[in-house]
Amino acid sequence: MLKLDRIRGYDMENITITYRDGTKKQFEKGTTYYEISKKYKKKFEDDILGVRIDNEIIALEEKANHDATVDFFNVVDLTGYKMYQSALKYIFEVAIKELYPKSEVVFLHSVPKGVLSEVQVDINLTNEDIKQIKGKMAEIIASKERFIKYNIIKKDAFHYFESTNELEKAKNIQNVSNEVVTFYKLRKRINYYYTVLPYDTGVINKYDLVYIGKNRIVLVCPSATSKGLVPEYVHYDNIINNFMESKSWLKRMKVPYLAQMNELVSQGKIRDFIEANDLIFNESILKAAQVILSKRDIKVILIAGPSSSGKTTTTHVLSTFLRAKGYDPIKLSTDDFFVERSETPKNEAGDYDYECLQAIDLELFNNTLINLLQGDTVEIPTYNFVTGKKEWDKKFITLKENSLILIEGLHCLNDELVPYIKDENKYKIYLSPFIPLNIDRHNYISTLDMRLIRRIIRDNRTRGKKVDKTIEEWQIVRNGEEKYIFPFVHQADIIINTALSYELGILKIYIEPLLYSVAITSPYYEEARRILNSLKGFYPISSEYVAGDSILREFIGHGKENSK
Repeated sequence: MLKLDRIRGYDMENITITYRDGTKKQFEKGTTYYEISKKYKKKFEDDILGVRIDNEIIALEEKANHDATVDFFNVVDLTGYKMYQSALKYIFEVAIKELYPKSEVVFLHSVPKGVLSEVQVDINLTNEDIKQIKGKMAEIIASKERFIKYNIIKKDAFHYFESTNELEKAKNIQNVSNEVVTFYKLRKRINYYYTVLPYDTGVINKYDLVYIGKNRIVLVCPSATSKGLVPEYVHYDNIINNFMESKSWLKRMKVPYLAQMNELVSQGKIRDFIEANDLIFNESILKAAQVILSKRDIKVILIAGPSSSGKTTTTHVLSTFLRAKGYDPIKLSTDDFFVERSETPKNEAGDYDYECLQAIDLELFNNTLINLLQGDTVEIPTYNFVTGKKEWDKKFITLKENSLILIEGLHCLNDELVPYIKDENKYKIYLSPFIPLNIDRHNYISTLDMRLIRRIIRDNRTRGKKVDKTIEEWQIVRNGEEKYIFPFVHQADIIINTALSYELGILKIYIEPLLYSVAITSPYYEEARRILNSLKGFYPISSEYVAGDSILREFIGHGKENSK
């Protein structure tokens, strides 16, 4: 009897869980983190998506078998946002398949505030259909359906996707090195979305569906920048049209998915594709140059884009085209007109806000511009980012009769930057890198991840910055973009996609060692691993194929120009 009591005592052994606020609670060993989360009395307790323990993301269905300090998170967390978005896509997919059994859902790409999807079905969807889809999603969410996790042998996973005719997924499975792959099941649908998923659908209760025609629906979900609330969707028709043009080009090239890109690499045919893609990119800039030259009143070309969108290279290529047509392009960067660091405005946290318009010496900038246009010779400063001061090194500029002024910077779509220049004298270009190449029909590399990868590589190469620091600063950069760029995108005269469909194969070689360097003790360890996981299926491509003046050189180096 004593021996049985001891066994029972061991089975009922308690563990201590410490919450983020310092409170401690006792639980029976083997209690799931989902059950433990329900005892966390915080305002977002009903929105908990996952738990972070020692900087590692743990699924809520996992069992706690030892003492631990837990950090529960929701959608305002960077990882939480990715989990929420993946879960919302999954619910949407299941709803569509239940309503239209012979349909197929394709998630095309991320767009500002959401995800662009296309429902491939033999009817034209109406707003009434959208209401039905919302109703089906609400039913799935209200019933708190489980996201059931499975670890499946690679060969079985391959054959499963063959049987469902999702051949691009079968090839992706074939290309990963893991012998076991992780899937999820929601109702009758089996899928994967490159993230850990929440415990059940009940937490995915904030979203919107916006129908934009042609069976395309935008899934709008909350994020850190919207403070956990569903943001208002703003439709940018020119962005979506630009993206769809790029998708059409890939279709003509017979490279709709990553699997086909990998085949080009393995067959030694990737160089021809790279050259064709570079030509298409340059043609998009040439198109802008032709419009500029057709309008004699244009004197100032404003080039805007979020961080790591390739403003420096695009401005250089556009200048080359204009010069080849007999014009004298003068390049200015708003960064050189920053106020002294001591005069830089501060944000709510008390840190310098380099993203706001007032971080620029607007009086100096506009006086310089006006004097230039009046025919005066002006001196242009160079901003020293180390000392935080403008330096005057006798860089004088005078406009010629055939001169055009090219200005690149964060705020170039905002008329408050150049209020004294008439609209007919301005031409606005917006840059955004969105790769039209999907991993498969349900997964893609988002524009945000694309830019973050570029930024990590460039920051490390040009400034020696650690990956942790770049990821830490990323949300601040994103907040600035939400405030100071995206509200003005509709004012752009043209949008240029500055991503190259093959570039992740190139960038993978540079980004992988940097991401692996993030220590397990870092709070950004899991984010680094998430990005690594999303790149697993990409075959590496040698940078020897990258032209010296390619936009990629702005990030990987050894080009004609380097980014600031």
